[in-house]
Amino acid sequence: MIGFFGRKIKFSVFSKVIVGQIFIILLTIVAFYFLGNELSAKSSFYGGIAALIPNLYFARKVSQHKGQEAKKVVQSFYAGESGKLIMTAMFFAAIFQDPKLDVIAMLATYMLALTVFWFALLIRKY
Repeated sequence: MIGFFGRKIKFSVFSKVIVGQIFIILLTIVAFYFLGNELSAKSSFYGGIAALIPNLYFARKVSQHKGQEAKKVVQSFYAGESGKLIMTAMFFAAIFQDPKLDVIAMLATYMLALTVFWFALLIRKY
């Protein structure tokens, strides 16, 4: 991609996945708003946040040790994944405290955001 002043911008794999997730989440929220109602859109937002924020944490954790020895990289993966799972559980625990929740919209957005990883694996060469 070419940015300002003709400089070439190279995005990391994590950046591409996060941008893809944000795009899918926003698209899904808008779809639930127009095809459903405000409750569906709010619930969709919850599902998107439950997917996005833990993934941002994971990406940040793993990127901190980029280029270092393999042991530190592997440790950062384990720490990042553990933190991501704990954060996801905490988000879902908080989300289910809302008495007005469209569970289908919330879970649909969460799962759609996670499918970005599958597509990233399929098109990783590009």
